[in-house]
Amino acid sequence: MKILRRTISFAIVLLLGNASAEVVDAGQGGFTTVHEVTIAATRDVVWRAAIDVGQWWSSDHTVSGDASRLSISATPQGCFCESFGGGAGVVHLTVTMVNPGVILRLTGGLGPLGLMGVIGNMIWEFEDTDAGTRVRFTYAVGGYRAGGLEEMTGPVDTVIGDALARLKAYLETGDAENADSE
Repeated sequence: MKILRRTISFAIVLLLGNASAEVVDAGQGGFTTVHEVTIAATRDVVWRAAIDVGQWWSSDHTVSGDASRLSISATPQGCFCESFGGGAGVVHLTVTMVNPGVILRLTGGLGPLGLMGVIGNMIWEFEDTDAGTRVRFTYAVGGYRAGGLEEMTGPVDTVIGDALARLKAYLETGDAENADSE
């Protein structure tokens, strides 16, 4: 019952989030959202922290209510998973491409999108800059949802923007809770 309540809470948070200006395309059949930040750390440090997702992802955007239960196996066909203990859990996304320190591509429907007739490709790109490392999260989602996917655009964009802001805060301040969403 607790997991069901967290799933419903996660869906509500996703559906009620505020939109940001990072949606590059949206329509009835899908959308693309892009967020980019520069983090004052080397690419290797940023890559390792990004993969350690349970340290910086928001517990509000999990089924269990505990982000420390999240993990990413950064290998082809690896898993962005959440463990509930006792052999229970959920696959949020599947790793479909890895070039360590450069790119991580994940495929699937994040959160409540996984309950719909949609698929998405999330790409995390890492690039050296004079100020540190530029990280770009792109998530393109398409498929079927009764009433279309346009109303999902803002909430998903908010979750992606929050995640990237939390990664930046985690690396620059040591505390993902200090994140200011874009």
